[in-house]
Amino acid sequence: MPTEKKQKVYDKEDRKDRKAGFKPRKKRTCQFCTKGAQAISYKDEKTLRKYISERGKILPRRVTGACAKHQREIVNAINRARHVGILPYVIE
Repeated sequence: MPTEKKQKVYDKEDRKDRKAGFKPRKKRTCQFCTKGAQAISYKDEKTLRKYISERGKILPRRVTGACAKHQREIVNAINRARHVGILPYVIE
């Protein structure tokens, strides 16, 4: 009969402690959810440019820090601005 090997079970805390230079991330808050925030408009090119990469792609929620509701509004505004001609589809 072969002997059974016991697997060591690690907690999340054990893994965090073992990582060199572990630093917990600060939770991002949606800038549109804060008090007095402006509405998202397809006409506001300056604001929408923050949510587009250098190549012209729309940045995801995990990068922008926007909540799901406002990320959908951002995407709709960018697509409308592209259709009207305010923003380009592709940046060369």
